[in-house]
Amino acid sequence: MNLLLIRLIIFAVLFFAGLKLYRMYREWKLDREGPQQEGEASGNRMVRCRWCQVHLPEDDALREKGDWFCSGDHRDKYLSEQHEEQREQNKDD
Repeated sequence: MNLLLIRLIIFAVLFFAGLKLYRMYREWKLDREGPQQEGEASGNRMVRCRWCQVHLPEDDALREKGDWFCSGDHRDKYLSEQHEEQREQNKDD
């Protein structure tokens, strides 16, 4: 019975030591690689406004039909310009 108890204690100590080492490794890895991955995870990717070509964070941009815009005004200008171009093409055909 004593041998079983000793094995159980050794197993518990090894388990908690392994758990502690794993947590230390994970914390070390996050300290090393954290800032790069945090930017990607929070959506701070830069996109370009289709109208004025200005770069801005994806969180601040507006998306319409697969294109990015810095403001609603630029979105509306671009879409109206595209609509006029399509009218001219249809008129020419």
